[in-house]
Amino acid sequence: MTAETISFPLDPGAAALLTRLHAAGHAAYAVGGCVRDSLLGQTPHDWDLCTSATPEQVLELFGEAHCIPTGLQHGTVTVKHGGELYEITTFRTEGAYSDGRHPDHVAFVPDVKEDLARRDFTINAMAYNAEEGLIDPFGGQNDLAAGIVRAVGEPQRRFEEDALRILRLYRFAARFGFAIDPATGQAARALCRHLDCVSEERIAEELSRLLAAPAPGAYLEAEVLAVIFPELDAAELPESRRILDALEPGMEHVPVRLAALLCPLGEAGARAALKRLKCSNALTGTVATLVREAAAGMPGAALTLTAKRFLSRYDLATITNLTALCSARHPEQAEAFAALQQEAARLVETNACCRINQLAVNGRDLMDAGIRPGPGLRRVLDALLEQVLTGQLPNEKAALLAAAAQVAAS
Repeated sequence: MTAETISFPLDPGAAALLTRLHAAGHAAYAVGGCVRDSLLGQTPHDWDLCTSATPEQVLELFGEAHCIPTGLQHGTVTVKHGGELYEITTFRTEGAYSDGRHPDHVAFVPDVKEDLARRDFTINAMAYNAEEGLIDPFGGQNDLAAGIVRAVGEPQRRFEEDALRILRLYRFAARFGFAIDPATGQAARALCRHLDCVSEERIAEELSRLLAAPAPGAYLEAEVLAVIFPELDAAELPESRRILDALEPGMEHVPVRLAALLCPLGEAGARAALKRLKCSNALTGTVATLVREAAAGMPGAALTLTAKRFLSRYDLATITNLTALCSARHPEQAEAFAALQQEAARLVETNACCRINQLAVNGRDLMDAGIRPGPGLRRVLDALLEQVLTGQLPNEKAALLAAAAQVAAS
């Protein structure tokens, strides 16, 4: 299929903005990820546009009331249209990258091909509009068809310009299940130490997106991972890859996959590693909990009691994540962990008493019955919950108050 015959539907808002730019005499295209995804038959999440119009001309054309000057120094204006936001960037070339992340300066140019030449990978270096079809000077369409991620131009230069592209290489390859061009992979491995130019937050973001891929194990390059998590033993990596690929994909499952990767470090080591990457307290806590509980293994108590004890400490989502992690780590026990998750779900659905706040009595009831406030009150509540969990007491107010008096007197 030639470039002239390629056609795919544009997002209506993007098409309208391109029409306005063309009518004003400017060249303009959809560019980057939206073109790549459209060629793959996928629905793009974002539609980015590029144009020969300068930022000032874009502001004048669409009106400042509809524009957000998000990156004027780099030629980018965000335009509000139809309730959506579209980034429109002027064709540009870039100067040196002194910090290994950002260009020292940009220069606006009239030709889209010059703009595409500055981009990271061939599959992201394509532009499209309905009138001209596909603009693909670096063979991105062929690489898409072959399932290859390849740097635009000289790989070493691309990664020296922006070290974050090293992580993006593996993230894109993992997302699509593509192979990595050998020269591009070699350059990434050789230069991965330059990831120290990248902020911890951006490393964490790219790593999360990589871990969300369908089967990320093969794309966890040992040399790169050693830079991000130097605490990990390379000998553990093959098993970690297996476990990761056995877990559900998607951003919502990233905490479980992070836990799978960091399990060899233990709870304290996992916390330290995620703190270094400046991950949120919520994510760090979730991963640390999963690492700790996965190390403990399956308790020996009966199924229902085990599920109740877990529900006394964690919500059902955490238990579901934990059983998934344990099943992936110990596939020979997968049925037992699945049964535990199902029993926990049943207990939640039937509103079984598993927590103090589900008891038929509360602290006020106990104080009204003569039990003094303070640490002793909590001790009584804990004892009542334990008897309910183990089936020694029904979760009924009269029975609980009678038992509370005995516990308080003991």
